[in-house]
Amino acid sequence: MRAADYPLAVDPVEREWWRRAVGVVARPRPVFAALRSEQAEDVEARQEPILAIVLLAGIAGVLATPVAGQLYDEPAVDGLFIAIWAFIAGGVYGVAGYFLLGAALWLALRSLGSDGRFRRARHLLAFALVPIVLSLGLLPVELAVYGGDVFGSNGSDEGTGTAVFELLRLVFLLWAAGLLVVGVRELERWSWPRAAGTIGLLSLFTAAFLAVPTLLG
Repeated sequence: MRAADYPLAVDPVEREWWRRAVGVVARPRPVFAALRSEQAEDVEARQEPILAIVLLAGIAGVLATPVAGQLYDEPAVDGLFIAIWAFIAGGVYGVAGYFLLGAALWLALRSLGSDGRFRRARHLLAFALVPIVLSLGLLPVELAVYGGDVFGSNGSDEGTGTAVFELLRLVFLLWAAGLLVVGVRELERWSWPRAAGTIGLLSLFTAAFLAVPTLLG
């Protein structure tokens, strides 16, 4: 029987992209090389893994903000509210960041000589964000150590312990940046210095995008 005979069966190509989404942290080069494929079946098959990465990275992002650390300051806020807030805010944050940073990455790549499409730059960014998704694993540890104080500004989650968790989040962020450099080098077949230069331009273009509302105001 073919996979098409089972409505709930996962397409083999899509299954392979799910494997790549998981395996990109261990063997990134084959994953980023596979992004060169612009065949319709490949582009379609990686949509769901990319959506999952973007949403989870967005949730990790909002949970790391100062806003999350003050949610319990409001008496009406409970665990269910925080879960719903993280899902909705993380989704918005993730999707917005995906397109904003994707556009900045595309401009950076084009500035350095790439002829790749905007879609390919976004997909490259998404797979480089997997370490940010993995940083969600810090939350259960924090909750085990500090309990609900993680989401309150007057709790016990202060001092050295908090600094350690913040440092670990920075490590995951740097890991994602390094993965992005590897991805650019593999996808574009560039030298290491040229690929690393993408990060500088990405930061510059992102800062420019973020400054536009201030300048217009």
